[in-house]
Amino acid sequence: MSTTQPVYASFKSIGAYVPEKILSNEDLEKMVDTSDEWITKRTGIKERHLAADDEYTSDMGVKAAKLAIERAGLTSEDIDLVICATVTPDYFNMPSTACIISEKLGIRNVQAFDFAAACSGFVYGLSVAKAFIESGMKKNVLVIGAEKFSSIVDYTDRSTCILFGDGAGAAVISATNNKKEAFIDVHASADGAYADFLVTPAPGTVNPVSQKVLDEGLQYVQMKGNETFKLAVKTLTKDVKEILKKNDIPSEEIPHFIPHQANYRIIKAVGDALKMQEEQVVVTVHKYGNTSAASIPMAINDIWESGRLKQGELMLLDTFGGGLTWASALLPFAGESAQR
Repeated sequence: MSTTQPVYASFKSIGAYVPEKILSNEDLEKMVDTSDEWITKRTGIKERHLAADDEYTSDMGVKAAKLAIERAGLTSEDIDLVICATVTPDYFNMPSTACIISEKLGIRNVQAFDFAAACSGFVYGLSVAKAFIESGMKKNVLVIGAEKFSSIVDYTDRSTCILFGDGAGAAVISATNNKKEAFIDVHASADGAYADFLVTPAPGTVNPVSQKVLDEGLQYVQMKGNETFKLAVKTLTKDVKEILKKNDIPSEEIPHFIPHQANYRIIKAVGDALKMQEEQVVVTVHKYGNTSAASIPMAINDIWESGRLKQGELMLLDTFGGGLTWASALLPFAGESAQR
């Protein structure tokens, strides 16, 4: 690669992993006061996958990452940065799950770190990878979104246990001189004024581990559902309109609109507001539920493996999560199309 030409970031490959165990709406009917009809109507979710007891966030991340590295035509030795977006790390604060994933992949002496942007994590990761590559600091960045959300869900709380699932997605972001392969734009933002909309109260310095934490279930995710829904629709729509306007791309020219898979009603509301056709909008929430930082890469992997995502086609990513955080990205898929 010439050092005199501009260097761009390109989305070279995608991989994902979904745990074997399925928790269906019918299963949840036996656990809490709910019904398949109610869950489907309110969320669009029919089932979600749960990791095994001895299957950790890093294990899922490794399986997704191996696919992404292989599909990029690279080996572990080619990766020079590993970043992992997760709010369900293997360990509380250290070591990072990215370090554990690196070790399991045989990646040595390479920078690795986690960050917590909740459901926005993967797109936040793309913005970090883009910056590292365009600065010339890195050439092949492994971006992972992995969550074992079942580890922080209270399965007696019907307002949250119906929503979340486990899984992982990973992408290789590589340097290129070909502007046609380059990221077009990434937006990422946050507003901590709404921090209490989505929160895991413990453990942390506010609520250190104690008997009180366990008695009150503060280790489980808590959510203000109605408030989050309203703000998510408003924020996601506004963010996508802004990134499309800034880059002078009409919504009808987007073949793949890939929103965060939190709730079908949110996805439909945003898609309708953008005047997207049904075939433009990628929907996987019905079979995976909300997998937080893994949601978008898992959805990208679904359309890639099914043959819907072709080399050079434009993707519009849009996400919203705890923090509150939100992000969007416009980028072509620069990898090889799936062999079918």
